[in-house]
Amino acid sequence: MDAFQQAVQSGVDFANNLLWSYVLIAALIGVGIYFTIRTKFIQFRYLKEMFRVTLDKNEKTTDDEGESITSLQSFFIGAATRIGTGNLAGVTIAITLGGPGAVFWMWMVALLGGATALIESTLAQVYKVRDSKTNAYRGGPAYYIEKGLKNRALGVVFAILIAVTFGLIFNSVQSNTIAAAFDNAFGINKAVIGGVLVVLTGLVIFGGVHRVAKFSAVVVPIMAGLYLIAALFVVVTNFTELPAVFMMILKSAFGIEQAVGGSVGAAISLGVKRGLFSNEAGMGSAPNAAAAAEVSHPAKQGFLQTLGVFLDTLIVCTATAAIVLLSDSYAAGNGEGIAMLQNALGEQLGAVAPAFIAVCVFLFAFSSIVGSYYYGETNIEFIKNSPAAVFGFRIATMAFVFIGSVLSLGMVWSFADLFMAGMTLINLTAISLLGGIALKVINDYQEQRKKGLDPVFSAKALGIENTECWDEEETVRPAAGEASPPPIARR
Repeated sequence: MDAFQQAVQSGVDFANNLLWSYVLIAALIGVGIYFTIRTKFIQFRYLKEMFRVTLDKNEKTTDDEGESITSLQSFFIGAATRIGTGNLAGVTIAITLGGPGAVFWMWMVALLGGATALIESTLAQVYKVRDSKTNAYRGGPAYYIEKGLKNRALGVVFAILIAVTFGLIFNSVQSNTIAAAFDNAFGINKAVIGGVLVVLTGLVIFGGVHRVAKFSAVVVPIMAGLYLIAALFVVVTNFTELPAVFMMILKSAFGIEQAVGGSVGAAISLGVKRGLFSNEAGMGSAPNAAAAAEVSHPAKQGFLQTLGVFLDTLIVCTATAAIVLLSDSYAAGNGEGIAMLQNALGEQLGAVAPAFIAVCVFLFAFSSIVGSYYYGETNIEFIKNSPAAVFGFRIATMAFVFIGSVLSLGMVWSFADLFMAGMTLINLTAISLLGGIALKVINDYQEQRKKGLDPVFSAKALGIENTECWDEEETVRPAAGEASPPPIARR
């Protein structure tokens, strides 16, 4: 069995090295630059608008039962899957293997990826569908590949990849990190932690998308707030050392100075890889949450998800990098993955740090398990609208949550990287081909905002076809200064 596992690991590592050293770096950065230029750097120009849309009170749920979700809830589902172990263990692993320069390349992926996230989430809204049973919205790359590119076969391939990647493999990464954190902090057996996670996961995912939205809306602000407070304490108490840390990051990013380990190639590869795992810009996952919201214009969800990318990487990931790089544990190589972060924070907060990080990891990673399951369920429904298939997927999700808690760190992350690469390449190809439609929608939004309107969308007015959720509504554009009226359902 050991020989078989080693052979599998070697094959996966070879494929990952090929994809992440050449193909994905060029694709992610290239597409990000392309859409940044085509949108005239809109991810920076419209930063204030992103915050306005996040708190937009004009957006309502579909019905009194809450089957569809609000823009803010959608934002929190997206944040729940983004803010997870990638922000903690992922950043630490990237720094350990690629050097401090990996952090710089994570920033670049986020800054350029903001434009990519805007495009993919806008497309998800344009081509979303309504679930006939629950009346909720569903959508994402599988849906806009089928409806926009008119290629259901490729949509099914993507749906399979994302269901396996998020519902199964990524959730095993999350449970792996939770189990490692509790083992390091309290000495609790990983299998015991895995069993507890299985029970908690089952309680939430059998409640449906509405419970997922409610859970994420409560947990995400709490988990992010606690962690950022700890990181802020570390930064403030080590303020004089910050310039040296930033110089270390910049020098390492371009190979001018290497610290502890990693070449410039490793810094770029690990930074891009872990950055994508963390913020998901271009991967095709966040659009599934973006499509679930009820909004008056598709671009609103695009801006929401762009803000999520910035929050994830520029704030939370940078906080982790500061904790690690300001510590002696990094220079000494004290620990692996989440254990190093626990040791690093322990230098600042004392003996309470390992337990604090374990709790934060639980909140971060468990919310990611819940959000990732939702992405998987949405795509299972795309492949086949079958209650039995959804039930089987829920059972498989729970099984992988347990399996991940007891597997080795290296194997779990290697499989995550491989499946992530496959779905990212398909999604980047799709949004590149459909980019013209997304840009038309975004330009329409900008024109309405310049007139002082709260934008509303008409697919027919823009000549966009196969948009069943927008075609079923009659959209009335308000006069300048007036709030947008709610859509008038035709059926």
